[in-house]
Amino acid sequence: MVDFYADWCGPCKAMEPVIEKLKHEVGEKANILKVDVDKNPQAASAFGVRSIPTLILFQKGKVVWKQTGVLSVESLRQIIMEFAE
Repeated sequence: MVDFYADWCGPCKAMEPVIEKLKHEVGEKANILKVDVDKNPQAASAFGVRSIPTLILFQKGKVVWKQTGVLSVESLRQIIMEFAE
C-alpha cells in the first residue's frame, strides 16, 4: 500500500497514526510506503493522484484499490486482508 501525502496537508497528518498502527497490525502481510507528492510529483502524476491523502493498494504490481481521504485502521486492515489471501 502506498500513502501519497504532503507535510502541509492536515488530513495527511491525521492519517499518520493510522498508518503507523496499520503497519504494526498487518505486519508481513503488506508493505506500507509513504510518498511525499511535493518531493515526487512524477510518482503522484503516474498514478493519477489529484488530491491527498490518497491510498493505493497494489497486488503483484497492479492497482487493486484506490481511495482518497482519511480512513480508519479497521477499514484499511480489512481491505489489505481481503487482498492478502
